[in-house]
Amino acid sequence: MPVFAYVVLSACATPQGPEPAPHVLLPGQADMTIGPDGNSVILDAPDGLVVIDSGRHESHAQRILALADEVGRPVAVLVNTHWHMDHTTGNGDILARHPQAQLVATGAISGALGGFLAQSRQAAEQRLTDPAVPADARARTLRFLAAIGDRAAMVPAQPVEEDREVLFGGRSFRLHVAHAAATEADLWLVDPAEDLAVVGDLVVGQVPFFDTACEEGWRRALGAIAAERWTLLIPGHGAPMDRAQFGRWRAAFDAWLDCAASDAAPARCAEGWMRDAAGFYTEGEREDARFLAEAYVAEVIRKPEERMAYCAR
Repeated sequence: MPVFAYVVLSACATPQGPEPAPHVLLPGQADMTIGPDGNSVILDAPDGLVVIDSGRHESHAQRILALADEVGRPVAVLVNTHWHMDHTTGNGDILARHPQAQLVATGAISGALGGFLAQSRQAAEQRLTDPAVPADARARTLRFLAAIGDRAAMVPAQPVEEDREVLFGGRSFRLHVAHAAATEADLWLVDPAEDLAVVGDLVVGQVPFFDTACEEGWRRALGAIAAERWTLLIPGHGAPMDRAQFGRWRAAFDAWLDCAASDAAPARCAEGWMRDAAGFYTEGEREDARFLAEAYVAEVIRKPEERMAYCAR
């Protein structure tokens, strides 16, 4: 059975064509030892598929390509919610097979390539000089270096800079840009045909990923998401949420940041996150979630001298 079920037009159907098919969610994985893959969302549009985020590993990108092959549809648009490599490394795989696809993203990737990712490149190149690095880890490192070296697959020709309504592949979306949030500029979107919000790492079920984040901008972004019209939200990592679940996750986020701003021990803040966010992380993710919730407080949020420059916006 095909993944997308097309609506058959009846004799009294309108001339606009079939209604958009439901979305397909390809869940990411959260193995921190090899690096996670973010969630990917695929939607059908009159002119082809709209793919939102491409994952890190080749196996994840190949699932997207296999779905496109299964339904016999080209990828018309590839959207990156943000530049983190667990959402963008698969861009090259997809664009190699579908070179006509439009790449849609903010301009934050340009700053990252000159800053955060430049430092990551140096560390990766140094890692490759160690003959003791296992073959699988070496392959992952080479894939990362190839991805950040392929500017055409990472940097959009026309970056999205502000909120607007758009047609992707002939399907309507409401685009939103969150400044100084999970990254310098995050892109999230609403598909009004399904009342579906796809928000990237502005919502991460397990624990907010704060490596390149700014707390006040992130809080503002969550407020904007709450003010939008949608009934189902797909986070960057973790299971889809309804509005009540999103509200509970947002409350846990606020409480965690409030704790980080206090003189409480980082471990206490992590305990609060684990309690308030119970149900958003799996049992297998518990250990990593607790570790990150504590480490981000101690090593990122409470060390302003190490913050990304755009956090001052």
